[in-house]
Amino acid sequence: MIQRIQSIYLFIAGFCIFALYLFPLAHNVVLNGIPTTIKTTGLYQMVNRQEVHTEVFVALTAVTAIIGLLPIIIIFLYKNRKKQITFCYSAILVIIGFSFWMAQTVKAVTGGVTIETNNMGIGLFLSSISIVMLIFAAKAIQRDEKLVKSADRLR
Repeated sequence: MIQRIQSIYLFIAGFCIFALYLFPLAHNVVLNGIPTTIKTTGLYQMVNRQEVHTEVFVALTAVTAIIGLLPIIIIFLYKNRKKQITFCYSAILVIIGFSFWMAQTVKAVTGGVTIETNNMGIGLFLSSISIVMLIFAAKAIQRDEKLVKSADRLR
């Protein structure tokens, strides 16, 4: 059933991943004397008081779209709740790996520069929110499965 609470959780999880296109992973990081913003789409540096896209992360951009679609696809597996639960936990593992990849990308771009808390962008926390929403969705799907099994025993 698409109108259940787990659908909302899964939609929010997908929305958080797609929001990585809008929000930076790190901002105002000084690289080679130039303030730089790091997003999943690439590097944006301030040149003549304008933000210019200087480097593109093609693989990270493509994988972000694919991972953002995972929770949306899981919504439409409502007829098979066991498969839906399995895909929820698989998506959690994929997002954990993706988060590690994002962190390594930021670390590689910045070189030896440490990122302070005032340089961290919202994008660093969106994948964590997505994981929490997927956990909530999996728990709600398990509750539905339990309810259906108890109703079947009563018949």
